[in-house]
Amino acid sequence: MNIVLEIGTKNYADDLLTIKKALSHMESLVSGYNGYVLSDPLPKFGWTFFKLAIKPNLQSGIEEKFSDMINKYQANDQAGKFAKFMTDYFVSKGCDIKIKISD
Repeated sequence: MNIVLEIGTKNYADDLLTIKKALSHMESLVSGYNGYVLSDPLPKFGWTFFKLAIKPNLQSGIEEKFSDMINKYQANDQAGKFAKFMTDYFVSKGCDIKIKISD
């Protein structure tokens, strides 16, 4: 299952660079290279929104390596737990973003 996250930021340029660096680091940790795709940004109401599609190889690597951390999150499903984990991961790297699961 491909997880697609919708990311909202007020500082697109800086947060995009930080997100790319964080994802590159994550890819190195789990050996899941070329594991994501970013959509074009859509500015709205002072925020910029874009989608982050995480490919199965990166997603499974993250879920395996960090399963103990992911399972501690409160959510109705595994995708929700994964999204909360990724939000905290990006925030720990210095991003001020909001993430939700994209339909």
